[in-house]
Amino acid sequence: MVPAFTHLALHVRDLEACIGFYRDYCGMNLVHEREDAGTRVVWLAEPGKEKDLIIVLLPGGPGRDQPEGDFSHFGFALESREAVDAIAARAEAAGCLAWAPRQEPYPVGYYCGLKDPDGNFVEFSVS
Repeated sequence: MVPAFTHLALHVRDLEACIGFYRDYCGMNLVHEREDAGTRVVWLAEPGKEKDLIIVLLPGGPGRDQPEGDFSHFGFALESREAVDAIAARAEAAGCLAWAPRQEPYPVGYYCGLKDPDGNFVEFSVS
């Protein structure tokens, strides 16, 4: 059997802010939560993909605060350039736009980048 990538777990500084970000910008739903030794553990997933890939958020992280030039990121696909522009406009108004929309050659496409409340880059793109 080939291993399947099922989840990514992150400690975050502000659990509620991160839940809100991934709900509001990424359309993810809270699909599971529990207390583990007095610590709230939250699972987020895209609708319909609850058994495919989960982001697990745990409180107590130091934060990432990625510097300029660090392109480590989470990537989300959108349906159009207009959708990328709309996310970028919302993020700019909210103060979390990291990379303005731009076009890159195939296979990258048209994209923008946001910073989540913990400092992770999150890319939204269309091919």
